[in-house]
Amino acid sequence: MRKVLGLIGLVLVLVVATYVWELSRTGQSNFLTTNNIGNLLTWVGLFGILSLGQAFVIVTGGIDLSVGSVVGLVGLLTADLLGQSGWSPAAALPVCLGLSILIGLFHGVLITKFRLQPFIVTLCGLFLYRGVARLISGDGSRGLEGNVPAALTWFGSGYVPGTFIPAPFIILLLLGAILGAFLHFTGPGRHLFALGANEEGARFSGIRVHTLKLAAYVICSLMTGIGAILLTFKVGSVTPSTFGNFYELYAIAGAVLGGCSLRGGSGSVAGVLIGATLIVLLRNLVNILHIPSQVEYIVIGGAILVGVIVDELLGERRRKQTRIAPEAQGLETKAAGK
Repeated sequence: MRKVLGLIGLVLVLVVATYVWELSRTGQSNFLTTNNIGNLLTWVGLFGILSLGQAFVIVTGGIDLSVGSVVGLVGLLTADLLGQSGWSPAAALPVCLGLSILIGLFHGVLITKFRLQPFIVTLCGLFLYRGVARLISGDGSRGLEGNVPAALTWFGSGYVPGTFIPAPFIILLLLGAILGAFLHFTGPGRHLFALGANEEGARFSGIRVHTLKLAAYVICSLMTGIGAILLTFKVGSVTPSTFGNFYELYAIAGAVLGGCSLRGGSGSVAGVLIGATLIVLLRNLVNILHIPSQVEYIVIGGAILVGVIVDELLGERRRKQTRIAPEAQGLETKAAGK
């Protein structure tokens, strides 16, 4: 809880500092306008969905580097089926989500049954899925071509009537509530934390380690597929060589800044949502303060590095406390015996 409160405080400090800085330089602020807030919340929703999926994998002690390429492949398939091929949404969307689930199963089987490292499996996926997308499209763009009903594209780019609250943000909150309830209030969800903290201990405790790992990678890919579809609805067209590039970094950064330890075994859905907000806010500040766009990747890389360093320091502190507590208890027992 203290991590979450600390992140909320950091977000508020950044918002106030940016507003004051812009106001002092230009005499007016574009940062807290309804248009900019609506845009911010849209991207919080889109990147937050990707970060939620990544969090499930990181909690188990794994990682998924293929998120950006899965976004590219699923986004291309969505645009192709709904735009060029003229499929109905009722037929196209289950196929796109089914592909996402199959990718998650593929990763999970390689990691659990063949005991391959998640880093290697998903790194190969990063190249594989991007290559497949470029191959089947001939490196050509695919667009929705106006064939998709406005009621459907509203989920990617629309707003709640009469407000500046975007649909992707509402979807993020709904998915966050569902996944948060599963992760924090169900037996399998708690077992995911146990698995990430100590896989051998979890196995000896009777936890179905392989099944849970498989489920984590399926959930990650499914959430990535949902994010890819919403992103396609927002932008309207997909270029397979660039669509979703580096999105795995945003997903990892949101999860890590939200308190998910790369060692596994810790994290919270609330923290991930705030972590994703922080990442989007940092990206927006680069534009608002007229900082060169190349700095964006420096900011994201620095944010991930800071998150990892803080996690390492806190982890070392917890390990010291764990070692000291039994020793102190032993000394008290000896003193009582005397």
